[in-house]
Amino acid sequence: MQNFSFAQGWWQFLLLGIACYLIGCFNFALLISRTKKRDITKIGSGNPGTMNMSREFGLKVGLATFFCDALKGGVPALAAYFLYQNYVFEGTVFAVSDFARYFCGVLVVIGHIFPVTMRFKGGKGIASTLGLFWACLSCENAWWILFAFLCLVGVVVFIFLTEWGSLGSLLGVTGFSVIQVSIFLTRYAGLAVNAYMVATLLLILAINLLTWTAHRENLVRLFAGEERHTSIRKLSKKK
Repeated sequence: MQNFSFAQGWWQFLLLGIACYLIGCFNFALLISRTKKRDITKIGSGNPGTMNMSREFGLKVGLATFFCDALKGGVPALAAYFLYQNYVFEGTVFAVSDFARYFCGVLVVIGHIFPVTMRFKGGKGIASTLGLFWACLSCENAWWILFAFLCLVGVVVFIFLTEWGSLGSLLGVTGFSVIQVSIFLTRYAGLAVNAYMVATLLLILAINLLTWTAHRENLVRLFAGEERHTSIRKLSKKK
């Protein structure tokens, strides 16, 4: 392992942050809806994300949107992991890749929710966040590709049975977060707590705060019994 000095290499993270934010600003839902001669921000709930795309154009289009947004969250994280996988922060044994992938992920999610290209009114970040966690968990161990997929299947089953799309998605994000934090705490157990470890855990917390806050109106409606149901059965029949 090579040492990485943040004091000397901070500019790398500045460039990574800018690039990842701009990647997050690219909204696939808006692009796909325009190929259908419509604007997703002006129909349905107005949210340029997977759920609204599924309701307006059918499940296939919704899944295509989810896949594209998931890649948007996962690919930058993978790139950061491979870029820094052989480095530890100077004076510690904390892997730079553990911090870098979530640093990139947070900026992508911020770009998706608050895109400068859409007057800071974007999607709610679920697909990008799930893609981010899937990539972050899978990049070190191929078995996590299957496990993470099964976790996503669990989210779909929850939504299928309850028809609570927003809650199912948020529980999926939180579940992945708990798994990743547990891995980090186990990996660095017994070692002195350092700023990089704390910063990484705070980044994971920030991802949860961003997605849950973006869904605050959904949660209010859910607890009031007014939330719109998401029926996968009906969406699969919509053309």
